[in-house]
Amino acid sequence: MRNKRKIMTTLLLIGLILLLTGCHYSCKSYCAKEGLGPVPPELAKKMHWSDECEAWIDLQRTKIAQAQIPKPAPTPAPKPTRTVTPEQGPNEVTRTLPCNDCGILKIEKIMPQQANINAPFDYKIVATNLTDMPLSNVTIMEALSDGFVYQKSEPNAKKDGRVLTWDIPGMGPGESKTFLVSGYADKTGQIVNCANASYVIPACARTDIVEAQLVVAHTIQEAVLICDEIPVRIIVRNNGSGTASNVKVVAALPEGLTTVEGQKTININVGALGAGQAKEYTVKTKAAKVGRYPLKATAMADGDLKAESVASTTVVTQPVLQIVKEGPKTLYLGRRAEYTITVKNTGTATAQKTVVEDTIPDGVEDVRVTDGGKMIGSKLRWELGELPQNASKTLLVTYMPTRAATLSNTASATATCAAAVSASAQTSVKGIAAILLEVIDVEDPIEVGTNETYQITVTNQGTAVDTNIVIKGILEGQFMEYVSSKGATRGTLSDGVVTFAPLPSLAPKAKATWEITIKALKEGDVRFRIVMNSDQLDRDVEETEATNFYQ
Repeated sequence: MRNKRKIMTTLLLIGLILLLTGCHYSCKSYCAKEGLGPVPPELAKKMHWSDECEAWIDLQRTKIAQAQIPKPAPTPAPKPTRTVTPEQGPNEVTRTLPCNDCGILKIEKIMPQQANINAPFDYKIVATNLTDMPLSNVTIMEALSDGFVYQKSEPNAKKDGRVLTWDIPGMGPGESKTFLVSGYADKTGQIVNCANASYVIPACARTDIVEAQLVVAHTIQEAVLICDEIPVRIIVRNNGSGTASNVKVVAALPEGLTTVEGQKTININVGALGAGQAKEYTVKTKAAKVGRYPLKATAMADGDLKAESVASTTVVTQPVLQIVKEGPKTLYLGRRAEYTITVKNTGTATAQKTVVEDTIPDGVEDVRVTDGGKMIGSKLRWELGELPQNASKTLLVTYMPTRAATLSNTASATATCAAAVSASAQTSVKGIAAILLEVIDVEDPIEVGTNETYQITVTNQGTAVDTNIVIKGILEGQFMEYVSSKGATRGTLSDGVVTFAPLPSLAPKAKATWEITIKALKEGDVRFRIVMNSDQLDRDVEETEATNFYQ
């Protein structure tokens, strides 16, 4: 009986123990027998299966998984010459946590290599689960460097001072999360922002903060002639530490100055200009008039970069020639024609290669010149060379006219970059009609009752044609009687006067003759009178021939 009670008591105690410790019995017994695989649902209904038992099983699974991860080999100490600190790191880095050979979480940081000061830029952080199982309670932290002004992030981060934090409830196997950070640098130097995870292994990347600095200069000739091209040499340089993008150079040309293509503005697209890089350009311009032309150039680039050159001035000048030719307006044959030619520079520059030419009219001879003039064909040529501003030169040319005519000739002057000028002169060359009247009697004395012939000769001794020459023979009526007349023109008798028709013209050195025959009527000392006139004579010319009539 006693043994029976002892056995019952023992069984009750065992049952109580099983009842009170059923979870541990069930978890450990089941796992020892079945392993850590999925638990059948019906088992959870038996005895005292609880959430703590499930957690215990999960813990055992994690321990087994970690035990299967190979331990990383010890990392050899880096050589001193190749030590890389976070401040010296590149702009793109990758860190594997907790180690390269036992990776669970990979952190990638991608930052721009360079950024301009005060210019917004973005960079990103990528976290990747390298395992084939879920990760939970992942925390990514980003420590912001001095000089970086944070603006926003995507997804939005918690910000505590200069630390950004992203809390990730869970990450599936192979899943990646990307975090985009936006901001700008407010000073030059380097930006070093470091990222880490819960493992406190930072992934640091570096961004060099640079600044471009434009400098532009130009050169232009101080003085040029108006006919010359004016080259403008422009140099644009980046003296900064960063690249200048979309660089352009603009120079507005002053009124009266254009490019040789006719543009009023110089526009040069330079493009990108690296740190320390310079480019040079030459633009040809031209002036439409004399004067002073100030010029400056402006360089511009992205980021509101701007620079101006020091203004400089070019002075455009031009020689201006004037020419005057003077000579007689009227000249009589037999006299030299004399002309003066005066050329003057009234411009703002010295006249170079100054040349004066003068035409030689027809009908002249014995040409004479001064100042080294040379006859080339039908022209006279003087090569004067330089003619300074406000200086003048007077030249002399003379020649002898050979006939009565109007002499018309033109002198011209040219010089480098000066407009050609000319001046003309006209001279009316005239002859002088000089008529000689002669009368002779063929026989002297003559007997009363016989005939006497008087010969009349007119000679033009001058240099001009004489016109409308009229000859009249006046008979002394009581001593003579008209018989006949002949000669250059026809004669008629009226009241004891023989009048010959006018002779239209008598050339220089030419002669004309007439004859009048009379009959002697009475003895005596007789006078036969001739009267002559012409267009060139202001009054009559008279000539008397004495003849002795005897009985």
